[in-house]
Amino acid sequence: MIKIISFKICPFVQRVTAALEAKNIAYEIEFISLKDKPKWFIDVSPNGQVPVMVTENHIPLFESDAIIEYIEDEYGALEENVTNEQRALDRAWSYLASKNYLVQCSTMRSKDESIFTERFSKLRNAFEKAENQLNIRNQFFKSDRISNVDLAWLPLLYRANIVQQHMGCDLLVNFPKMKAWQANLLALPFASKTVSHDFETLFSNFYLTDTFLAQCKSEKINSQCCDTSSCC
Repeated sequence: MIKIISFKICPFVQRVTAALEAKNIAYEIEFISLKDKPKWFIDVSPNGQVPVMVTENHIPLFESDAIIEYIEDEYGALEENVTNEQRALDRAWSYLASKNYLVQCSTMRSKDESIFTERFSKLRNAFEKAENQLNIRNQFFKSDRISNVDLAWLPLLYRANIVQQHMGCDLLVNFPKMKAWQANLLALPFASKTVSHDFETLFSNFYLTDTFLAQCKSEKINSQCCDTSSCC
């Protein structure tokens, strides 16, 4: 069976588990602490990062983009009859998402408004590009069927939903197509299976405690200000 080496709140890991869940591929998962990486993990992960996938042939794979491509090659594509041009576009839109995972993480960890504003402007720029690409008549990024692009954006939208639910700060304010897309993705039967059972608690403790977002919540600042230079 496939094995995933994971850190519980890593968005790159969630992208991989989403790809496996979407195709109903059986896997097991082992969680590690990135502050105290075991030697066996360092031995199989040249970059020292998660995720690592150990294939059924016991070959460790690293780098989430490479793992996603392996899943596609080994277990079949989510979509049939995709042209090479469209496949390249799908990868490009997926890269845009994954390039902003750490941008979102750093934004949520911001300690004050000025730092939050600077970081959020970069994240919002990516959201705006997706908003302009989306068709409101489609449930998902390209159509009414999920694609690899949807799975790549799921970690960003999943975390934005938790921020809104816990802190009242809407990172997608003024992006109606993004919000509809988010709702459709989170309604997928496998969406909650892409993270650990205690993900929301761990995520909240790390990103929504002792941060600017926590300050917004405690001071009950207007939750509709994320469309300007400040938040909550």
